[in-house]
Amino acid sequence: MPDRNSTSAAPTAKYIFVTGGVTSSLGKGIISASLAKLLQARGFRVTIQKFDPYINIDPGTLNPYEHGECYVTDDGAETDLDLGHYERFLNVPTSQANNVTTGRIYDHVITKEREGAYLGKTVQVVPHITDEIKRRMLLLGQTGQFDVVITEIGGSIGDIESLPFVESVRQLRWDLPENNTLVIHLTLLPYLKAAGELKTKPTQHSVRDLRSAGLQPDILVCRSEHPIPAEMRRKIALFCNVNINSVIESLDADSIYSVPLLMLKEHLDERVIKKLNLKGGAAQPDLEAWKDFLGRLKNPTEEVTIALVGKYVELPDAYKSIIESFIHAGAQNECKVTVRSIQSDNLTADNVVQQLAGVHGVLVAPGFGERGFEGKISAVKYVRENGIPFFGICLGMQVAVVEFARNVLGLKEASSTEMDAQTPEPVIAMMEEQKNVTQKGGTMRLGAYDCELRRGSKAAKAYGRNQISERHRHRYEFNNDYLERFEAAGMLASGRNPETGLVEVVELADHPWFVGGQFHPELKSTVQNPHPLFVRFVKAAIQYRKGL
Repeated sequence: MPDRNSTSAAPTAKYIFVTGGVTSSLGKGIISASLAKLLQARGFRVTIQKFDPYINIDPGTLNPYEHGECYVTDDGAETDLDLGHYERFLNVPTSQANNVTTGRIYDHVITKEREGAYLGKTVQVVPHITDEIKRRMLLLGQTGQFDVVITEIGGSIGDIESLPFVESVRQLRWDLPENNTLVIHLTLLPYLKAAGELKTKPTQHSVRDLRSAGLQPDILVCRSEHPIPAEMRRKIALFCNVNINSVIESLDADSIYSVPLLMLKEHLDERVIKKLNLKGGAAQPDLEAWKDFLGRLKNPTEEVTIALVGKYVELPDAYKSIIESFIHAGAQNECKVTVRSIQSDNLTADNVVQQLAGVHGVLVAPGFGERGFEGKISAVKYVRENGIPFFGICLGMQVAVVEFARNVLGLKEASSTEMDAQTPEPVIAMMEEQKNVTQKGGTMRLGAYDCELRRGSKAAKAYGRNQISERHRHRYEFNNDYLERFEAAGMLASGRNPETGLVEVVELADHPWFVGGQFHPELKSTVQNPHPLFVRFVKAAIQYRKGL
């Protein structure tokens, strides 16, 4: 039997594990990001990783209605949307290592088994699957780049799919030295209106399930619509076997960006620092810049309405990074941005004026497939002809190209080969390297690529420089065979990849603000660094509202 504290590599970081109970969507990602922000503001180097229990290798093949948006990192990983929260709060890039799924774990273990790596042993969940989970849980901490690694465990306690992850955490707590691991359990205190009180029983049951799996939480974060009375905190502490000052109240907030301050008020960071015996941090977190952002966010001097035209608008999480980018850019402009979601399926040439009435800007969203494509064409035509600020992202840029080809260049049958494989005017076509791809997962043009912006262009002025790098997720591109005709008619290729010549940005010189990007700028917008294209787009919307 190995001794406690025996590990294959000495730990170089402290490890925090965040689990959830009672129900999904309690906000484990926001709590994880908020705690990370507080620790970062004290001077600690922090990263967050997400372990998801589904069998997909990654979220890349999931419909947005299934799991919200697919977040893409610089190194081309298609990941869970929670990684977007991590980056927006910490302003630190994540990577392939920050998101691991059950599918990826099993794929790795089965591949090793086929290679004969287990020397004829029977391959089992314990120890082979759990060993691989543990290895990946420790990877980032062993780089020497971080003082604290926060691991969010997806799903809820009691789910069959989550059990190997919970078991792996149990083993790590036994493997690693004392004060090197900590478990935070997020749970719900429902309010029963008829009884007029909060109820602790769901939390008790959730902790019981966690303990039956071998994990005792160190800290309980209790989501609640109402303040938790002191007597109820004592009751939770008693029945769940935690210290009373480790029962943390998490009230519903007016903004996710208020949660770090709420957790600071509850002393969550202090409890974590004490339990992990963390040394070297500041006595108090430096949150002045964060508070300044919140002040501008909550006290706007301007207000605009932006239409978000997309095919998944019924689910806000499908465009999560876009929505958050508008919050960042709005605060930068001291402007309240009201986003009006418009289902592109319902847009036609006949109703577009009515549907877009009263908006001060239109963003055409990314997406795949032909559903809603013609509705987006109608939206772009209307804003182009009426001088309304326009921003197109990925497919949104491609829509702008097709609309211009049809209605300005006179190529009435112009289209993308994604929508019409037989179009005689393929102004948007599949990238050459994509033509032989057969597998869907992880095979698009993914991750960060360089782009050179044309001097004096709208895009270059927004960025304040001519060399940029942005993240991509697409298979189709602007067909350069048509480039001369587009530029002669007024649509400029103002951004291009320096190696391939791929058109990355298009814009109209004679329009107040008409810019489309092949990349996804929303994936790089953070509280600390709002994305310049969103900032300039919101500014253009303000000017349009004022008639400037």
